[in-house]
Amino acid sequence: MPRASARRVLCTAVLASALSLAAPVLLAPPAHARPPSSLAPAEECAPDDQACKDEQENAEQAQKVEEQQQKTEEDAKKADQTIKDVGRQLEECRPGNSACMDQLAGPGMGEKQGITDMTATVKGFEPGPAGEASAAVTGTCAGFPGSLPAGSADPGRSPFPVSRLCALLGG
Repeated sequence: MPRASARRVLCTAVLASALSLAAPVLLAPPAHARPPSSLAPAEECAPDDQACKDEQENAEQAQKVEEQQQKTEEDAKKADQTIKDVGRQLEECRPGNSACMDQLAGPGMGEKQGITDMTATVKGFEPGPAGEASAAVTGTCAGFPGSLPAGSADPGRSPFPVSRLCALLGG
């Protein structure tokens, strides 16, 4: 069963990385909303020409957005290829194929995780209290006959004498 969880962790990690790489592509403005590339930064604007400065700043921003979009598209292609590769590997590695799962997740990862879990469980155990049973038996043997209906505690009338019960309990 630990191998199935390693497989699940691997799938989750790949999908998370793919989504993180694809998110900027999905959130980027469409190509028709970008300003044309012909708005290359002008050589220089006059100090008092605000329209020229705005146009130059817009062109710089458009160029940065375009560069980011190209980088995002490249990253998305890489993520898509990674997803395809992992999907192919998972198709080749069916659950229960320990050799193949060792190749994907690393040798002995399931066993190591199982040992780690069991070590934590064993460390959590506390030994039972020592010497507590005799006090409980003594108290039970002292108080038990008084809780029985009249006459049942008498050794001659009781089908199972209380003294015998207490002897079996160790009291």
